[in-house]
Amino acid sequence: MPARKRTVRRRKVAPESTGLAPSATKLKPDSRLSQLAQSVEADGGAVLGSYNDPFGGKPVLFVTLPISLVEPTPYQRDPSDAHVKRLMNVIEAVGSFLDPIITIRQGNGYWAPNGNHRLQALKKLGAKSVTALLVPEQDLAFKILALNTEKAHNLKEKSLETIRMARALGGESGNESDRAFEFEEPSFLTLGLCYEKRPRFSGSAYQPVLRRIDGFLDLPIPEALDRREKWAGALLELDDLVAEIVKRLQERGLKSPYLRPFVVARINPIRFSKSPSFDFDEVMEKMAASAGRFNIDKVRQEDIVRVGGGPPEE
Repeated sequence: MPARKRTVRRRKVAPESTGLAPSATKLKPDSRLSQLAQSVEADGGAVLGSYNDPFGGKPVLFVTLPISLVEPTPYQRDPSDAHVKRLMNVIEAVGSFLDPIITIRQGNGYWAPNGNHRLQALKKLGAKSVTALLVPEQDLAFKILALNTEKAHNLKEKSLETIRMARALGGESGNESDRAFEFEEPSFLTLGLCYEKRPRFSGSAYQPVLRRIDGFLDLPIPEALDRREKWAGALLELDDLVAEIVKRLQERGLKSPYLRPFVVARINPIRFSKSPSFDFDEVMEKMAASAGRFNIDKVRQEDIVRVGGGPPEE
């Protein structure tokens, strides 16, 4: 039974009290970075510099890489064509590429967990190389959601990326809960499975409920995925019932983009509960039962209007 997240207040930090002083960012000889630098040169790239990250003190190489050797991590969302075109126009207008991407060494090339839109823009512009911050820690590949601030993810993109990451990590030891930072929210995993089966799934209508009943599982990732497959199946079955109610409401002449969130809210048995935790299966069963008893004759247009604001962008 997942427990509700506790809100942790950030403590105030004194100005200029964290990280390294400028002089301490100069990197001392490091055997691991030397091997990485040699790999870059052997690949036809160039090492432009190195430094200690001023916040965490971790070593970083500043490099130029052959663009043909750089690919996005395979679990990322697909790039937005519109955003890539905007970046192409900006790069051409400025006449420079001033925002290096982040990369890790992977196989015979490099993966970019951050900066895929910039990378695709350069490739479409015919560039030969790309400047990058090359980080030795390969685990950075799974920090996609935390790193990608270039273009805000919508719920579907976050969910699909998260479930792809979970599958990629399935062969590693450790529990799903050990990857809470990488996965960000447990509901993304369940919704990701739903979006894979039903690309036009309205996950945002169910997110308010899932945030209260879903939680990271203290199970090995393969076992956790099996559990979530069952949860996703129950959620999709519930969505079928909700879709039928929405259709009947529309046939009555009720028109609104918020019909589905309205119906989900009406059948939500924990909407007014202050309990800190709930059983996922039990809540799904109660919602399905409520959907079966839903009386469309009692719904008024003004009830739907009160939903207001609508769900987050899909």
